[in-house]
Amino acid sequence: MNQRPTWSRALLPVLCLAACAGAAQASATDTDSGIETETGTGTSVQAAQWTATAGVVSQYVSRGIRQTWGKPAVQGGVDYVRADGWSAGTWASTVSGRFMEEGRVEWDLYGGYSGSAGAIGYSVMAYFYEYPGARMSATGDKFDYAELALGVTWRAAYAKYYRTVSPMFFGIPDSRGTVYLDVGANPALGEGWTLNLHAGDGRVAGAGNDIWNWSDAKVGVTRDLGGGWSASVALTRAWGRTDIYKTYTTGMPDAAGNIRHANVAKATAIVGVSRTF
Repeated sequence: MNQRPTWSRALLPVLCLAACAGAAQASATDTDSGIETETGTGTSVQAAQWTATAGVVSQYVSRGIRQTWGKPAVQGGVDYVRADGWSAGTWASTVSGRFMEEGRVEWDLYGGYSGSAGAIGYSVMAYFYEYPGARMSATGDKFDYAELALGVTWRAAYAKYYRTVSPMFFGIPDSRGTVYLDVGANPALGEGWTLNLHAGDGRVAGAGNDIWNWSDAKVGVTRDLGGGWSASVALTRAWGRTDIYKTYTTGMPDAAGNIRHANVAKATAIVGVSRTF
């Protein structure tokens, strides 16, 4: 099997951890972008509401995997949440062409339903991740994929289970049924501070595809700055079942003819700032 990039946000992608900063949404892609967060409420709002979020992070890390090759990323999204619990939205981030061939942007679409039963919140969501123009030159395969997700929350804690329903997961052949479990908590610390904790585990479906299996973890804090602004800092890293993430490459030479490798799973500090409108 040729080395192929995985995973993205889930997400993210990853990217993908329950994100670390002032996020656009509980309904948004739960990718580790650094400006997204799982709210942990599980409750519906009292009136239909539009929300937009824009921000910048020191780099885009989705589910523990670095997707901007150590460079900053610009991110933003728009969400619509109805009073009856139905929601839909879109979110985008810049990515690196060194992480995926001809990749420049991740564009996510999602929608679903959330509600509560007493103190327990629940959600059922569908996600589609698109990478316009990105394609593997050797096979012609795209990186786009789709997931369904079931979520549950209790107070500040949450758990979310994703399952790939498209034929491929991030360009990996015959990988329908790939799953990712995201658990964590976002307890308030007072005075505008929130602690962000996450652990994740990904299992790539298909014969021989378990070489891509990985787990990841993240710890960080988010600070509400007022006026819709928030800032975040976090430390994240991933552990692959094999060393495939430690010497990651698309296999394509750069402008100088060099084939670049990187450890896309190594421990990474992320700093971000965002504003919600």
